[in-house]
Amino acid sequence: MLTMDVFKGDAFNAMELTDALEKVPHKPQFLGGLGIFEPRPVRTEVIAIEQREGSLSIVQTTPRGAPLETRSKDPRSIRNFNTSRVAKGDTLHASEIQGIRAFGRVSELEQVQEEVMRRQLALKNDVELTHENMRLGAIQGIVLDADASPIYNYFTEFGITQATEIDFDLDNATPASGAVRKKCNQVVRQMMKAAKGAWSPTTQVAALCGDTFFDDLVAHSEVRETYLNQQAANSLRNDVGMVFDSVRYGNITFYNYRGTDDGTTVAIGDSLAKFFPIGAPGVFQHAMSPGESFDFVNTPGREHYSIIVPDEKRNMFVDIEVYSYPLMVCSRPEMLQRGRRT
Repeated sequence: MLTMDVFKGDAFNAMELTDALEKVPHKPQFLGGLGIFEPRPVRTEVIAIEQREGSLSIVQTTPRGAPLETRSKDPRSIRNFNTSRVAKGDTLHASEIQGIRAFGRVSELEQVQEEVMRRQLALKNDVELTHENMRLGAIQGIVLDADASPIYNYFTEFGITQATEIDFDLDNATPASGAVRKKCNQVVRQMMKAAKGAWSPTTQVAALCGDTFFDDLVAHSEVRETYLNQQAANSLRNDVGMVFDSVRYGNITFYNYRGTDDGTTVAIGDSLAKFFPIGAPGVFQHAMSPGESFDFVNTPGREHYSIIVPDEKRNMFVDIEVYSYPLMVCSRPEMLQRGRRT
């Protein structure tokens, strides 16, 4: 007969549960899959970001033998940011597993582990969705909580004015020649000028687009004519600009972002586009603090943690809990650009 003592075994200690949780397949997250957020495990609850204002100046000519112009020091500042706690739990009651008993080659322990893992996965999916929401905020410069309140506004934190929204005028029935290309050039130029050392030869510009923006971009005569003059013309009917896919134009890769099905929880506005760099070192980081239990004190942070908390008084249930301590960082919010369909 199965007893609740099974949860006191090694299979359900914090280290084993956390290791197992990291091996559980999870639903793909688009921004997480892009790999633009550099993982940064830390041993504390706070990370520091140093900002240095580099500048270039033309040197005034001077006569030979005259004193040299002295280079001014680059002003710099350090700001501290706290990681957030993302945690959710479930309760497994004894009555829910009272019918489990050994049969065939499956033991009670294996079946209980399977039920715990199933519930862990459901909790982890919610935590992963929260991470995606934080990443989506970071590539826009403002990370929001579940109630839409700001966790960090990186524009405010770094004293930067957010770039003005660019009107792509995609609903214009008689667009000027090269109008979309000019808007793309404006985005790329502004991002490169704002990079200040974060732009490398391999850096690219990407955009997450709402449905209407993406559809009108793909249907725009200027974009279509570009593809018609290439071998990709045969793919225009099906492959180019597919739903929740991408199209490249004007040195920008436009992604039709698929958020949550309600179109609001994690989403890009239908008529909007958010531009951000890919392959820009240090611009986006995912800091991870260690867990709260003694098992993880002073250890490098992990993406997820899981623990089992038995009912010590009545032995009637166990709590299954999943924790995460992330901070999605955007260290160069001045690079971020935004656009609108019209």
